[in-house]
Amino acid sequence: MAASGQGPTASEYVIHHLTHLNTLGRPQESLVDFSVFHLDTLFFSISLGVLTVWLLYRAARHATSGVPGRFQNFVEMLVEMVNEQAKGVVHDPESRKFAAPLALTVFVWIFWMNFMDLIPVDLLPRIWEGIYAAAGGDPHHAYLRVVPTADLNATLGMSVAVLLITLYYNLKIKGVGGWLHELFTAPFGNHPLLYPVNFAMQIVEYIAKTVSHGMRLFGNLYAGELIFILIALLGGTATVFGFIGHVIAGSIWAIFHILIIVLQAFIFMMLTLIYIGQAHESH
Repeated sequence: MAASGQGPTASEYVIHHLTHLNTLGRPQESLVDFSVFHLDTLFFSISLGVLTVWLLYRAARHATSGVPGRFQNFVEMLVEMVNEQAKGVVHDPESRKFAAPLALTVFVWIFWMNFMDLIPVDLLPRIWEGIYAAAGGDPHHAYLRVVPTADLNATLGMSVAVLLITLYYNLKIKGVGGWLHELFTAPFGNHPLLYPVNFAMQIVEYIAKTVSHGMRLFGNLYAGELIFILIALLGGTATVFGFIGHVIAGSIWAIFHILIIVLQAFIFMMLTLIYIGQAHESH
């Protein structure tokens, strides 16, 4: 943030909010650095993952065959929705025993991570600044981002995990020989001259699906986070019209963003099921 006791400029405010709390203790300079860990992303994603598992466990543990309560009824509707989607995409009943619970967990987990975008942008960072200052640190360097899905590391990490699962099912369903045969003979046919082209196309397809899977979620949530930050800037203009505009714009965008966070969780879940289903199909 700004020095000399003055408030930050607009650009400093935005940059501060878009900087991660990492193991460097300062903004990352290089585009790719595998030695750097985003501690805020790890904390919030793991915490919300534990919350997801606890909620689903609680629903299963307290399920009753009688008249369900509102929480059980909601979870049952969610489970039924995911099961219907899984049946339509993953046709192997044995594989669905893993794919359906995975899809349910992914949907709920990503929803909670996306939901963090609806918390006022300055609330948790301000609390962290106070904690950081109380521990003797400089509050101007107390960085914190609370939306894990607005971090490309998190979304690509999840998409790579889905890729590994699809590779596992390719090997399990088709066998090593069958999958290697498919890599070199699809999509253009079984001819030695086409083997390099087929293999290159298959690799490009795997990479493209994985990158787009993670980038889609990241792009939508990063844009949503940035818009909330810009709306917060509007409220910091110290004018009546700025404050009124901040309240109106923030409320409208928050209502619209509720649809986005649910839709993006559903899309990621569906693509996970689709990619697992495709691993069961032969070309």
